[in-house]
Amino acid sequence: MKWIISLNEILKSIADMRTRQIETMAKQPVPVQEDSATLKAFGVLELVAHADGPLSLDQVTRLCGLPKPSVYRILGTLQRGGLVQREPASKRYCIGARLSKLALEVMMRSPQRARRHAILQQLVAEVGETCNLTMLDGNEVLYLDRVETSSPVRVHLAAGSRVPLHCTASGKLFLSQLSERQAATLLGPGPYRRYTENTIIDPDALQDELRRIRIEGIGTDIGEFLEGSVALSVPVTDAQGRVCAIVAVHGPAPRLTLKKARDFLPAMRRAAFAMGGTMGAAAGADAVVVAAPVRRSRAAKRPTPPAARNAARP
Repeated sequence: MKWIISLNEILKSIADMRTRQIETMAKQPVPVQEDSATLKAFGVLELVAHADGPLSLDQVTRLCGLPKPSVYRILGTLQRGGLVQREPASKRYCIGARLSKLALEVMMRSPQRARRHAILQQLVAEVGETCNLTMLDGNEVLYLDRVETSSPVRVHLAAGSRVPLHCTASGKLFLSQLSERQAATLLGPGPYRRYTENTIIDPDALQDELRRIRIEGIGTDIGEFLEGSVALSVPVTDAQGRVCAIVAVHGPAPRLTLKKARDFLPAMRRAAFAMGGTMGAAAGADAVVVAAPVRRSRAAKRPTPPAARNAARP
């Protein structure tokens, strides 16, 4: 099973992307060679953040090249500071709440923010509807940036807003990149919260929807979160092909229909490709949110959406 990394691991790319998967790293350790005790601790923190899953003490020791007692003390200090935490069952180390909060602040104030905003502005100019950039933050979708249409009738959600996973175009696209077990872990037991008459609240029905989205490669929402709204989303991938963010378009029905939104796909995909260039090592010392590798469609035709979603609500 692929370990899925969300906004809680956003600092994974602040370093130079030199660390590979845990198995490769174990064969070719990247020793922490800093003289300063502070930098040694930061080096250990980098290794935990770079890993594709929680690490044991022995794994961290092997990867960093420091004596095991030193690694144990460093991890203890980082744990007391809230920068790392230990899983209750396995006692392995992973990113802590304090570091997650710092990671979010880094992303929200990134030097690449102006560039991303300009990409959204260009997309809005092309399609004439509100567009946003979202990321996965735990079990919610975070609006990292948003550019509104000039139309007086629009859907109002400011940057920094959080929306649910199971009933939004971005959320369902994120979920489609996870295994069924991972998605169920994020969502919790059903039935899920109902926001409108169109909200999918049954876990099995949602998994069917996610399988459709996984094949098609785009997320949709017709009045599932907000009554009378339509949304379409496409993935943003980094240089390693991992879904790190999502670009979405929103609009009120009947002005925006799913059929009309599909006409925006070429422009949206160009914007998503440009967004990908602002993520990770290619963008310098910037942070990135990493999810699963994007799953490409093998289908020659788009599957037909459920009949209940063929028409937008007025």
